[in-house]
Amino acid sequence: MPDGPTVFVVEDDPHIRDSLRCIVESSGLLVQTHASAEAFLAAYSPERPGCLILDLHMPGMSGEDLLDALISKRFSIPVIVVTGYGDVGSAVRAMKCGALDFIQKPYKKAVLLDCIHRAIEHDRDTREQDANREVIESRLALLTPREREVMDLVVSGMGNKQVAHRFGISVKTIEIHRSRLMKKLQAKTAVDLARMYLSVQRDRKKPSSLVGKPLSRDPRQAADLNN
Repeated sequence: MPDGPTVFVVEDDPHIRDSLRCIVESSGLLVQTHASAEAFLAAYSPERPGCLILDLHMPGMSGEDLLDALISKRFSIPVIVVTGYGDVGSAVRAMKCGALDFIQKPYKKAVLLDCIHRAIEHDRDTREQDANREVIESRLALLTPREREVMDLVVSGMGNKQVAHRFGISVKTIEIHRSRLMKKLQAKTAVDLARMYLSVQRDRKKPSSLVGKPLSRDPRQAADLNN
């Protein structure tokens, strides 16, 4: 597997595909090009970090179809949509399907590279968050049902006496449960415990679209990206 992030390009026009390759390589990034969405899906491994540059209008599987396929396969990769037929409607539909960013042909090299670097940074942050969540989830799995109940109440703001009263057991027993769960979670303070707990809860409430959370840019600005 190549070192560093890879910029994947899915574009059916060979001239545009080669141009995108040259632009990406000029910035020192790895690039892999595909002439169709089907070819990309057949070759892509979600373990590879990076981002995807995708043309919306292609024969066979379209760009929007590929976005849907990435979501259904739970492949989390930031997608930059590049199209020559872009309008506000296309931008909105693409972003609703999970696209991270949207630019129109002809595009400026600086604009494209800026989008690429932000997409790669987004992917890096997402992968770090996923890794941290997996670590926390593995630690949570070590808790007994009672320790999990104690943790839920402690994080909600209850003190040991209140938790003990809730369960009808001694404060000493609650202190033992709390000490054990803190050790299993490797949490040094109550703040650490709350941070772990809340990070997992936030991730569980995230939308099911895993391709990429759209940036704050208003899709109506898509037509102005080359100015």
